[in-house]
Amino acid sequence: MAGTDEETQRKILNRLKRAQGQLAGVITAVEAGGDCRSVVTQLSAVSSALDKAGFQIIASAMRDCLVEPGDTAEGPSLAELEKMFLSLS
Repeated sequence: MAGTDEETQRKILNRLKRAQGQLAGVITAVEAGGDCRSVVTQLSAVSSALDKAGFQIIASAMRDCLVEPGDTAEGPSLAELEKMFLSLS
């Protein structure tokens, strides 16, 4: 992601990889006929990990994601950023 520092990008990737592992666990549990409560708990963890990654991406790099290099347009307004944050909730 352009403009995102290495530490932030590492944290985002770690969250996404954690979500990927949790999702694999959910799939395995469903295939094995796992307990409904356990599956829902694992699915909730996946959802939370993805939400946190999304919030971090928006918080750290949204302007760079929306404005192309050489584009003379301004970045998103505060209202637009707020709308993006809320779309993840």
